[in-house]
Amino acid sequence: AQGFRLLNQSQHGLKLTMATLGAFTKYPRQSLIDKSLPGKASQKKFGFYQTEKEIFEELANGLELLPQTDDGQWTRHPLAFLVEAADDICYHIIDLEDGCTLGLISFDDTVDLLKPIIGKKFDAQKLSNKKSQHEKLGTLRAMAINQLVSEAVDVFVNNEEGLLAGSFDQPLTTLVKSTEAMSQIQKVSVDRIYRAKIVLEKEIAGFEVLEGLLNALISATYNFTYDKNSSKDKTLFRLLPEEVKSYLQPDFLYPNLRVMLDYISGMTDSHALTMYRKLKGMSLPSW
Repeated sequence: AQGFRLLNQSQHGLKLTMATLGAFTKYPRQSLIDKSLPGKASQKKFGFYQTEKEIFEELANGLELLPQTDDGQWTRHPLAFLVEAADDICYHIIDLEDGCTLGLISFDDTVDLLKPIIGKKFDAQKLSNKKSQHEKLGTLRAMAINQLVSEAVDVFVNNEEGLLAGSFDQPLTTLVKSTEAMSQIQKVSVDRIYRAKIVLEKEIAGFEVLEGLLNALISATYNFTYDKNSSKDKTLFRLLPEEVKSYLQPDFLYPNLRVMLDYISGMTDSHALTMYRKLKGMSLPSW
């Protein structure tokens, strides 16, 4: 009952259970803290804003998460470590596959990076029988992910006591048997994928788009909150979806800024670029 009371406070949300929310909370600490806790994976970043502080405290009590400090930092729900492992595994393997598809890493190098993970199950003859590189990459990806999932589960089970007690606080993938292979994939990906010219060009463009959207919308939000709207601000607000404007309230700056940040972060790349072009006058409607 406590869980449903908490979840029903949300508007238009998924109404997830407490356990699901706990598993999703990779970083169970608030955005404003007195001191950080170095060496703990769960405290590396913040996982919720001040506006959700009381709600998360209710969630933490319902799940019996252990407080790390008295200023809004808790131990993770044990299932959050599995969610983190799934993210780490996909991040390493799928980015490598994409890099190969884009021609940033050769197919042979990709095979050499994944073979140590797949181990004895790797069969060069069966792989050569696949008709296309796409099919070969899909097979390698599936086998590597399957192996890493199995290894992560072993680490999870072997550390059950520490997970339940809150004393275990590091990514599962740092302890899997294939951790060295994962580290090598990460190193190669940084050097040859994330720092490739085409990737860096898109990243630079992304910085410009985000900065432009934030400058315009945050300024307009501040002026709206304190009734200092210029004609430009009013015009900009008319472009916003009604569901976004419905959450904005006079004299409540922090919640209003949260609404606008949620709106921007929820944009697809194409939506953000389109809106940026409109704000900058780079794209005009046809009459």
